[in-house]
Amino acid sequence: MTRGATDGAVPQGTEGPKGRSRRSFAGARPVMDDVARLAGVSKQTVSRVLNDSPAVRPETREAVVTAMRTLGYRPSRSARSLASGRTRMLGVISFDAARYGPASILTAINSAAQEAGYLVSSIALDTADRDTLVRAVHTLSAEGADGLLAIAPQRWVGRALAEAALDVPLMVLENDLGDDASYVTADSRDGARQATEHLLKLGHGTVHHIAGPTGWLSAERRLDAWRDTLRAAGAEVPEPLIGDWSADSGYALGRRLATRPEVTAVFASNDQMALGVLRALHEAGRHVPDDVSVVGYDDIPEAAHMLPPLTTVRTDFAATGRRSLQLLLSRIDGSAKPRIDHIEPVRLVVRRSTGPAPRGR
Repeated sequence: MTRGATDGAVPQGTEGPKGRSRRSFAGARPVMDDVARLAGVSKQTVSRVLNDSPAVRPETREAVVTAMRTLGYRPSRSARSLASGRTRMLGVISFDAARYGPASILTAINSAAQEAGYLVSSIALDTADRDTLVRAVHTLSAEGADGLLAIAPQRWVGRALAEAALDVPLMVLENDLGDDASYVTADSRDGARQATEHLLKLGHGTVHHIAGPTGWLSAERRLDAWRDTLRAAGAEVPEPLIGDWSADSGYALGRRLATRPEVTAVFASNDQMALGVLRALHEAGRHVPDDVSVVGYDDIPEAAHMLPPLTTVRTDFAATGRRSLQLLLSRIDGSAKPRIDHIEPVRLVVRRSTGPAPRGR
């Protein structure tokens, strides 16, 4: 994407506000002075309108916007940066960006940023170490980012960001840094509670859990909520099995569960692991949901097309991404409180992979 455009003018002949005619120069495009002249205001007022200053009266703003439309004026990014002292660029750091959730959040952030007139410079990290993260933060800061947004699903990432000396606003997804940095997250605890309660209400004596990897905050929240829900119901709390988010790990752990006839309900911490469980149960001759009910998490696009269609917890990743960007922009323009937290609601989507517990179990 091109970061800047050139100002210039269009042919004369059309009158704008207050009857003033457009002036033109051969081969040129309208500049800010032309807009100011046509709207009958100062160049500084045009600059304030471009930067959404609340100090501009509504009727003045309307006159400037009308003049820009009449002239076909398109402000260059560099002009707006000079006028506001901002680059109109945001830095985004993400981990495990190939997974459905982070990829969906990144797409939403990019779309919302473009609508708000910002460019996004993204760095996707696969290496889980502090030095790599710090270098990414310094790279984006050196590029002049007006603010940083970090998709920080692992506990160590939050600690590293909390220790980083940042002179720009920071918005964090998943991680609560415990200071004045705002954060946004989906409600993993409530999602796990809904999934576990759903299986208990179907008559299953308990629910076995395939958790996400240790150190991932969403996995830990789902694990804690699953355990708390079973305890609140007076149900047995089985030992959780720890996966790595992949279908392969779900399959390997599902094979272990498939050999145990007392297992009638499984809650996997994401849909990919649930997919692996479905295959393992099928190969072991355990029918879903007649013998074993399975619930996943995230509601990936393929969930409705699995055999059988997967009951899962839907997370609105797009809403999470948009909300995080809105909060970051409010921090940048100074309209937000020092700290704002947002927890995005989730909901259970019931499909055919869950059913009543087998009789006699």
